[in-house]
Amino acid sequence: MSNERILIVDDEVDLARIEEKYLTKEGFQVSTANDGKEALDIFKSFKPHLVILDIMLPKLDGMEVCRIIRSESKVPVIMLSAKDGDLDKVLSLGLGADDYITKPFSPFELVARVKAHIRRYQDFNTGVSEEAQNIIKIKALEINTASYDVSINGEFLSLTSKEFEMLTLLCRNPNQVLSKEQIYEKVWGFNEYGEISAVAVYINRLRDKMGKFGANYIKTVRGVGYKLEA
Repeated sequence: MSNERILIVDDEVDLARIEEKYLTKEGFQVSTANDGKEALDIFKSFKPHLVILDIMLPKLDGMEVCRIIRSESKVPVIMLSAKDGDLDKVLSLGLGADDYITKPFSPFELVARVKAHIRRYQDFNTGVSEEAQNIIKIKALEINTASYDVSINGEFLSLTSKEFEMLTLLCRNPNQVLSKEQIYEKVWGFNEYGEISAVAVYINRLRDKMGKFGANYIKTVRGVGYKLEA
């Protein structure tokens, strides 16, 4: 790791300090905010490569902060929640979060996820092989892996980084069934932590954004996984 910038947003000051300590030891530049409004101000000036965002925040909650960040940036967002229910998790993913962790959690788990998300984000932005760059075309679908643009019949889709990575993965393996485990490992970049149920959430979001084409392109193979029909 080399000086990537991390923004921590949490009103639990002691927890934020612990997170900052562990991430700083790994070579990250870290900035912290304790409420939603401060987070957005720092986000604009600090320009982080990744955001760690608590759901329960004063002034502006984490859901709204995530929505605003995602409207102007594709940087990875990891949501933190003190609730162990699926509702907050699904809502967070629906707003464009890339991952979620339920409190309490191990600082080592957080560091592992931060590293994985940054690595995957950088790989898809700058590490794509030369022959895989440029354009992928499948029927009416067109993907530019260099510019992160996706269009269907000439209409551009607004995708988050994880949605883009998942769609690109499926398109690079047309007509091939990929298991949830394979998709999770390839897109998220790790398999030790996290929940594979996130894959189904993202598949549904992709289909929704693709409109009438979604169900035609992305097929569910019951008991196995998903495939993109070319």
